[in-house]
Amino acid sequence: MLILHNNLTKENERFKSQEYGRVRMFTCGPSVYQRPHIGNYRTFLFEDILQRYLEYLGYSVIRTLNITDIEDKSISEAEKKGVSLSEITGKYVKLFFDELKLLKIKSPTYTPKSSESVYHAVDIIKELLAKGYAYWYRGNVYFDMLKFRDFGKLGKPDMSRIFRKKRRFHRDTYPGDYWNVGDFILWHGYKKGDTVYFDADIGRGRPAWNVQDPAMIIQTLGYSIDICCGGEDNLIRHHDYTIAVLESVSGTELAHYWLHGGHLLVNGIKMSKSKGNVIYIGELLDAGHTEEEIRFFLIYGNYSKRLNFTYDRIGKTSGKLKETFGFINSIRRADAQESDDSVEVLTEGLKTGFEKNMDNNLDVKQAFNDIAGTLSRLSRLAGNNGITSKDAGRIMEVLTGIDHVLRVFELAGNLNYQSFFHQVHGQHKKHQ
Repeated sequence: MLILHNNLTKENERFKSQEYGRVRMFTCGPSVYQRPHIGNYRTFLFEDILQRYLEYLGYSVIRTLNITDIEDKSISEAEKKGVSLSEITGKYVKLFFDELKLLKIKSPTYTPKSSESVYHAVDIIKELLAKGYAYWYRGNVYFDMLKFRDFGKLGKPDMSRIFRKKRRFHRDTYPGDYWNVGDFILWHGYKKGDTVYFDADIGRGRPAWNVQDPAMIIQTLGYSIDICCGGEDNLIRHHDYTIAVLESVSGTELAHYWLHGGHLLVNGIKMSKSKGNVIYIGELLDAGHTEEEIRFFLIYGNYSKRLNFTYDRIGKTSGKLKETFGFINSIRRADAQESDDSVEVLTEGLKTGFEKNMDNNLDVKQAFNDIAGTLSRLSRLAGNNGITSKDAGRIMEVLTGIDHVLRVFELAGNLNYQSFFHQVHGQHKKHQ
């Protein structure tokens, strides 16, 4: 029985998919105006763990991870550097997919780009205009927040802050955790000098960020899905905007389960370029950490809680992983004539303990700690000639199943990561 903490209800709930044996899941992808950092990848990794564990439980998972390649920030970055928008975004899209592969994040079913879903967004805007949820103002289209009865049901903004005078928010995104309680933009109408625009039947312009995700959800998954995920910053504005847009169009619940990953801090401080504490995957590779060690550090904890990065801390978690590799290798070599009486119970405990912890809102940390403790005991038995080769094979079989979820034991899959490491390692330097 998989229990997930649902941010929509603020309760721990038993997961039940709409369709038996099948899960449709939307996970907010990157805005590709800059290089993704390790905090971004922590979110993508928790979503990967969720998908893999659902598959471990027998579900078929259809997952969309979108790419936001048209927005205020990417356009501004391209103009500042004097290059085309596609030149800016194309470079970071490629790096993003390279690093997903490096971290063993499973390829999503769909990876649509916002630039490829413009006319789906236009169709949504037309529907919202026709139903009275949206309106034109000075060449732009805005969503009338008060027309959607359940506005803010996810992030719970302070609705007492609504001003008598109509307020409109014109930008795609806003920094920080401050709620913009007012009408949000859906369509940036063309203005003289704009470098990025589309000719649509509602006029010339471009879709705003908060209608792009709904367009890509409809395009790949439909109007009603099982799970939506993202970082904790999506709880402010963004996901409530997505709900308002899609549920106004469809009249049905977009998703019942909403999960959000906690931010990654660096030495106790939020990561930001202005503070000079942004860390990239390439830097950790340069420091000598393997892709398994990086993945392990980022998943080893409660996904919904903030995680503090320090080089000392990743060194300690890497040591824990290496110690566990040692237990596994000693078990692999076991070739006793007879089994110790406790081997069968311990082997079964690997599987049941893993499932018990993962069913508890994906408690990866406790699941790994219990696995490591059991492997330590089995390693001692192997050293005392208490594990046969047949026992060792069964233990590896259980671990391989577990590692299809965790992907830190180097047991699942046959990709030559050492070769891939050198390939991507060179790319990191090029994109710095």
